[in-house]
Amino acid sequence: MMRRIILLMILVLGACSNEAASNGPDTGEGETLAKNLETPWMIEKTEEGFYISERGGTLKLVSDGEVTAQSLELDRETNASGEGGLLGFIVHPNDTETAFLYHTYSDGGEKNRVVEMKRKGSAWSESGVIVEDIPGGTIHNGGRMDIGPDGHLYITTGDAGNGEYSQDTNSLAGKILKVALDGSIPEDNPFDNEVFSYGHRNPQGLAWDENGTLYATEHGPSGHDEINVIKPGANYGWPVIEGDEEEAGMETPLYHTGSDTWAPSGIAYDGETLYIAALRGSEVIAFDLSSNSASAFYDEGSRMRDVIVEEDRLYTITNNTDGRGDPSEDDDRLLELKME
Repeated sequence: MMRRIILLMILVLGACSNEAASNGPDTGEGETLAKNLETPWMIEKTEEGFYISERGGTLKLVSDGEVTAQSLELDRETNASGEGGLLGFIVHPNDTETAFLYHTYSDGGEKNRVVEMKRKGSAWSESGVIVEDIPGGTIHNGGRMDIGPDGHLYITTGDAGNGEYSQDTNSLAGKILKVALDGSIPEDNPFDNEVFSYGHRNPQGLAWDENGTLYATEHGPSGHDEINVIKPGANYGWPVIEGDEEEAGMETPLYHTGSDTWAPSGIAYDGETLYIAALRGSEVIAFDLSSNSASAFYDEGSRMRDVIVEEDRLYTITNNTDGRGDPSEDDDRLLELKME
């Protein structure tokens, strides 16, 4: 009997050890840089600190342990119903007094727009329109923005709950857009409009590697969340194909989750690894590009919305106050994690 008990203990400990090994680096609990954020959506790190957009229509600056609300003056009021609201916020790469903001508004229905913002002190005011009349809805509004290696602004848009938009290259919904920083259309865009790639359902992450390859994360309908390599003019298949399905003229993903659901949002690239903030997956996922394999980098059981990497630190935000999570009294939080 004793021999059986010892054998059973060995088997249990071995199983636990294997499970821990599959979860990747142990980062501990991380350091909380800010708490009680309100449905945060995007992290933008500057010399001044961290700008955090909040879906309800507010912008916060986190600096030296202080959280300061920024004044926003927009020509169109932010509509934060459903999955819309104040989403992307990114500072101009050459001018810290200028930024770009993505938000949902109402105009005979829900729409999205990207605008230029100018700062005076802690007040930001709209100074120009970059893109507007992007179809919106209670679901699938996209909203991620980043500046590419080519100096252009890239923008993800969702299908607004209508998959037909994704296959229409004249529609701005279900796309990745590329525009100059003044809103003009680059000469090398494939369809002579803002559209860079199409056939997307709800992409929410953008990241480039050191070779200029663009990766994007995308929400699947039920499982089949995707990591895609984005090429100009390419069709990523929604709603015609998903997962490993194939169709002439359509791209299959670099990786998809099968029946599992990540609901991937923001991503960052560092050293042959994509770090992915997962909402339904409730963790930061490390995706190894050399082996096309995924493991948990940070897992505290929270919905995670965005992630950035700088030097030996990874920064992420929880998203437990979005109506789909189980918030603690400190949620939502901006976290700093050591890279190991």
